[in-house]
Amino acid sequence: MTHSVVMSTHPRQRRLHRIAMVTVHTSPLAQPGEGDAGGMNVYVLEVARQLARRDIAVDLFTRTTCAAQSPVVEVEPGVVVRHLAAGPYEGLSKEDLPGQLCAFAAGMMRVAAHAPPGYYDLVHSHYWLSGQVGWLAADRWGVPLVHTMHTMARVKNLHLADGDEPEPRGREIGEAQVVEAADRLVANTPREAAELVELYGADPARVAVAEPGVDLTVFSPGSKAEARARVGIPADAVLLLFVGRIQPLKAPDVLVRAAAELVRRRPDLRSSLVVGILGGASGTGVRNPMGLTELAQQLGIADLVRFVPPVDRSTLAQWYRAADLVAVPSHSESFGLVAVEAQACGTPVVAANVGGLPTAVGPAGVLVDGHDTADWATALEAVLRDPRGAAALARTSVEHAAGFSWARTAGRLAEVYADAMDHPREVPIHDAELLTGIPTAVIP
Repeated sequence: MTHSVVMSTHPRQRRLHRIAMVTVHTSPLAQPGEGDAGGMNVYVLEVARQLARRDIAVDLFTRTTCAAQSPVVEVEPGVVVRHLAAGPYEGLSKEDLPGQLCAFAAGMMRVAAHAPPGYYDLVHSHYWLSGQVGWLAADRWGVPLVHTMHTMARVKNLHLADGDEPEPRGREIGEAQVVEAADRLVANTPREAAELVELYGADPARVAVAEPGVDLTVFSPGSKAEARARVGIPADAVLLLFVGRIQPLKAPDVLVRAAAELVRRRPDLRSSLVVGILGGASGTGVRNPMGLTELAQQLGIADLVRFVPPVDRSTLAQWYRAADLVAVPSHSESFGLVAVEAQACGTPVVAANVGGLPTAVGPAGVLVDGHDTADWATALEAVLRDPRGAAALARTSVEHAAGFSWARTAGRLAEVYADAMDHPREVPIHDAELLTGIPTAVIP
């Protein structure tokens, strides 16, 4: 069931001029695929750019993580990144940041204190840590709070990978508080909207869906031969590609195991198969950075696996074009931006049937139920054995991806912002009685 905000038919009370976006734990300027940076970083920056082109200025608040970072960075007219000091620049993991939220909030208050009254019309926070700060800022400034979870503890804990750790109880509580405090909640897919309602007790009337987009000027079809020459892949290779952070949640091990099974079934593939793992260690993967390498060695395909550090967007597009298929085997995924980027480049996608991936992949890719090695090997082999079918998938993929754009995402968000401003919550967000409890839906 799709849950969405009912938009107003009444004239808007006031025009939206400037919003404060909050992303505490990772900068929108960070390189996706490293540390905690991923699809959310791309989302925040691209949406901010599109909003600015709609004459809605965006101040992006994030934590300073390097002494060399300028306090204020103008990305383009109307988009400003503000780095705030909150704890030591380095050495803090995402799990350490709850202790720095007070310092971060103080930094936001100082910025606003030097601005004219009513400088910010609305706060949009991303991820639960930012929601805690956004809740305070919105209350202090007397403006609506819009929040996007991107990932949720309750959902992740229902789909844990081997070797991954459950999200802590404190995060569940913090997310429940943000759900109660927010004027509007934005989900990436109808499925995520339903999870907010079912697992966190969110009011369906305050939940809207705004699907992420893809930059079609960067991610577009191109010559496979030229792309392979640029990224150093042999012209006659069979390239299976994983793109993302190397951690159990993203499940690159599923692709490695499936590739080993493919070689067992088809020994003729050994001479041409390349398994590309493009990304950096993250999460629990940081503690065992050689785990995937050791797995490939145990399976006897270490010579076939190529590890590639995160790359810029134009080079990433070349990797997508170079691949015969892109695998997205995640155990949990709010949307699955990698899938849409690959499809926009005309590359078939094989993805896990979880979270937002059915929406991202649509009818243009192959969905696999579960993470069984044999099932994944069969799915990969089916695409590789059928060149005509793969070509048809490629054409359909480009058509499907064309339906996603960041301009469309920003337009939907602008509607949600307008509705939040025109119809604020009847109960103030500082009502302690409503916010101290946890919805029963999140209690195990």
